[in-house]
Amino acid sequence: MADWWHEKSLTELSTSEWEALCDGCAKCCLHKLEDEADGEVYYTKIRCRHLDEPTCRCTDYANRSTLVPHCIALRSVDWETLSWLPNTCAYRLRALGLPLPQWHPLISGNDESVHQAGVSIRGRAVSDEFVHPDGYDEHIVHWVE
Repeated sequence: MADWWHEKSLTELSTSEWEALCDGCAKCCLHKLEDEADGEVYYTKIRCRHLDEPTCRCTDYANRSTLVPHCIALRSVDWETLSWLPNTCAYRLRALGLPLPQWHPLISGNDESVHQAGVSIRGRAVSDEFVHPDGYDEHIVHWVE
């Protein structure tokens, strides 16, 4: 089926389709801070230590929830509550009924297009193993859309 990502809802996707929909930006693997006063979410440039930054893929994806108990399994969440995902996230776009961008690998046919477009975190993050949690606020970034 051509353009299955536009034809199916997120709940209708097979496991392989679900995984293919991920654009590989790895923004979801960045630590976020939430302002308790207004609920605003701020991204930091601090990434999960299990993320391989050059590939923007988890080094142990199958065991990620065990390795990082607060790692969110997107497939099982309420899509109405995921405004913290970046505006460029393919899952968020499809949940809202919006098209994928031209740089998305499913559109471009090139896994590197997300990096070439400057959308991924490649080369812009630091592992959480090198930053004390009390210092996360010093690493807030504004390049995540």
